[in-house]
This record gives sequence, C-alpha cells and structure tokens, in this order.
Amino acid sequence: MGTSSIASLKCSPPMFDSIEWQPERREKYLVNGALCDANGLPHAAHNRAFQYGDGFFETIRVCNGVPQHVELHWNRVEKSLEAHRIEKPANWDIHGWKTALESLCQANGVDAGGRLRVSFFRMAGGRYTPQANALEWIAEVEPLDSNAYTLNENGLAVDVYPDMKKLNGPLANFKNTSALLYVQASLWAREKELDDALITNTSHSIIESTRSNLFLVSNRVLYTPGLESGPIGGVMRAAVINLALEEGFKVYECNISPGEMLRADELFLTNAVRGIQWVASYRTKRYFNTTSKSLIESLNSRLIA
Repeated sequence: MGTSSIASLKCSPPMFDSIEWQPERREKYLVNGALCDANGLPHAAHNRAFQYGDGFFETIRVCNGVPQHVELHWNRVEKSLEAHRIEKPANWDIHGWKTALESLCQANGVDAGGRLRVSFFRMAGGRYTPQANALEWIAEVEPLDSNAYTLNENGLAVDVYPDMKKLNGPLANFKNTSALLYVQASLWAREKELDDALITNTSHSIIESTRSNLFLVSNRVLYTPGLESGPIGGVMRAAVINLALEEGFKVYECNISPGEMLRADELFLTNAVRGIQWVASYRTKRYFNTTSKSLIESLNSRLIA
C-alpha cells in the first residue's frame, strides 16, 4: 500500500478515553471478629456446623446502618453457647462484638437497612465427639430495601403443618443450624400456596411458624406460646412483649390450641428482620391488624440511629 493510500484512511479515535475504570467491589465478612474477603473464609468441608449441625446462628436487623437489639441478641448468644457447651474465647464481650458487627456494615456500605447473619460453631475436629469445644464464628451482611420495619400490606395466609412435630428439649429455644423441620414445613406451605406454616409440638400446641414467633390478640390482651412449650426464644418476641407492656397491653404466655386461634381478634408473627407481620387468615378465620399497626409504629420510633 502506497503513502497516498495510507493518508486517505479514516481512523476512529481510541475508545478507551470514554471508559471510567472502577475497582471491583468485594464483599467483606467477619471471621472470629476479623474482617476478610471470601478468600479468607474457612473451608466448609471442615466446618462442624456443615458436617454435624453443631452450632447455631443469629439474624440481626440493621437500621440506619446500625445493628438493632444487640443486647437482646447478645443475651441469647450467651445462653446458646452455654446450652451447646461451646467455650467462649478469653476476650469475648458485648462491646467488642458490637464494634465488629458495625465495622462489617461499614465495610460493605450498608448504611441504611440491612440483615446480618452471624453463625457460631464448634472448632473443627473429631466426629460426633469433638476434639475441642472452642468457639468459631462468621458474620455476613446484606442490604435491605427498607431502612425501617414495614408492615405487610396484604395479610398472610397460614395453616398448621401436619407432617412433623417439634421436639421440646434443652436446645429447642435456640436458632440451631440443624433446621430440617422448618425447611420441610416451608416446602409444604409453598405447595399449599400459603405464606407460612405453623409448627406444633408433641403435645399438639401451636408454638411458632417456620421463621417467626406467634402472637394472638383478644380484647387488647396479647397471648404468645411460653418458652417451655418449645418455640424459638425470639429477640423480636422479647422486644414486642416489652413494648406491649409499655403501651399498656396485658401479655400472657400460654399454650395455644387451634380453638384459641379461631377465637382471636388478631394474629401476627414476629422476627428480628421483618419485625411484625400481620396474618389475615387461618383456615376459615379472618383477622384484623389494628394492634400490628400500632406496635410496629412504636417499634420504629425506638430504632437506634
């Protein structure tokens, strides 16, 4: 090709000037209180929670970028460690734990609503009989669309899961990593086109749902299954009981039967992440949501900023 041919070519300017390079955002985790990326996570094959269900977990709501109800969660963690016979490290205290969770939120840019999951398990080693009882833990966080607790617009439809019962025992009140009952009940609810399934114990009392604690309301009195009947000792359950008492409600812990469910004026579910979710129907019964609306407004007014 001659010089004149080269001069006649029309070349486009390079495109690289219009590209703005941005570094890849890597999710951060906590492993025993230290921040790391995914490469620093322990291998699942050696994790006793994965191998034997030997552990428990907490789910913590984040609002305004701040973990909520930390003291209630901490108290349950302490009781869970004791019940699972897992030994706490020497420097284990609520202040350090809370600071670590806050740093995880900041490292992942969760400055409004979010969901923390903290998994606790026994140190690797051994088979059914552990080689050691030392604590290891991992935390992760994800953002949520809503910064505050939001009451569901459409009430939930629920019914009792008939195929399995929850056994009561020393670990029944904790969020154990072995959760097959809740998984199977959730699958059944989906097959029945329900929003959630209610769980019964071996005495046939209704004690909770697959992911929440249960409250009935009748004449401005709240009723919830007692911990001795086997439900998860929910953090939001405790928060709502305290809040309801402050708001002038009477609260009773008692056994709940299908008959009580049908006689109630209102029915709502509580958990740490969603707060309060009102139930519209249980079988042929329909419910109101006046108390749910009132309590969730009070709950949001007490959020830590």
